[in-house]
Order: sequence, then structure tokens, then C-alpha cells
Amino acid sequence: MTEDRAAGSLLPVAWYGDAPMEIVYTAEFDTPFGAMRCASTPTGFAYLQLPRASGRGFAGWLRRHARDARVETAWEPNREAVGQIIEYLEGKRDRFDLSLDVRATPFQSRVYDALLGIPYGETRTYAQVAREIGQAAAVRAVGTANGANPISIVVPCHRVVASGGKLGGYGGGLPMKKQLLAMEHSRPLAGDLL
Repeated sequence: MTEDRAAGSLLPVAWYGDAPMEIVYTAEFDTPFGAMRCASTPTGFAYLQLPRASGRGFAGWLRRHARDARVETAWEPNREAVGQIIEYLEGKRDRFDLSLDVRATPFQSRVYDALLGIPYGETRTYAQVAREIGQAAAVRAVGTANGANPISIVVPCHRVVASGGKLGGYGGGLPMKKQLLAMEHSRPLAGDLL
């Protein structure tokens, strides 16, 4: 991601795109969890489809955010994102450094920014995220925004759990969420002594 950030934000100033997407580059790749699909635009990384994902999937995302875009299969525009995602899933990376082109409402943007603030290996509840964005009563809306996250893993919605420690939901399925959290909890952070 660019170093130019909005005050108090972990996201680059221009992380949210609202101009029409004219072209979307897609790539499919294998991971330890199964096949994934990603999409980027000339502006940045825009979409990640998890294995066994629920919801509308890539076709639904295209209809909503890139209805008139030309879609091309292309590895090079997605190479950096794919590489970083695989490194993360192999336990070799704890943060991402990507240009983004995420389509989100202002509320979703605030939720995603809060998710990016959850340190690797830690979790927050939906209620904690709602309080953090200044809308303590919006717990369900935070869950809905979490579920609409187009770049799961990069914006770490898997780090949000239900009150009482239950996992809550996850677009890639609860087994994947459980494995991601276990991986993060078991891996020492850079600089930690063993």
C-alpha cells in the first residue's frame, strides 16, 4: 500500500474506489486451503474469492461493482497480491503491502479500517469493532460489513469473533477461519524470542 494515508487510517488515502472499473484482471491460484480467485484493476487489488466461499461470489461482485468492465484473465496484474496471500497462508507474512481498489460504503470503509488495526494473532468481537468506529449499537451492521469484505485475508475479517469467544461467521467457512486464527496464534511475530 502507499504510504500516503488519511489521518488515523491504516488504509491509503485512495484505497476506496468510486470511479467506474473499466477493466478487471483475474487469476486463479492454489493455496493450502484450496483454489482461490483474485481480481485487480489498474488501481490495485480489488477482490479475493476464498475456497468454498458462500454468497454471490465473483459474478455477484462483478454485477455490483464492475458491471461494464472488460474482464481478462491475467497473471501479472495479480502476481504481487497472489504472492503475498500465499506467503501469509504459509505463515511467512503477517501484513500486506498492496495497492487497493476496494468498493465499499463509508460505513464499510470505517469497519475495514478498524479490521486492519487488529494486530496479527489477536481477535476482536463484533461489539468491540462497533465501539471502535464510534457506533456501539451497530454490532449487526459490523457483522454485515464483515461479510461483505471483498478482500478477506488482506482486510482480516477472520480476526473478528462473536462475544463469548464463538467464531461467528466467515465467507470461507468456519473451518478456514479456525485454521487462520490457529496459524496466527501459533506463529511468533518478528522480533519475538523463542
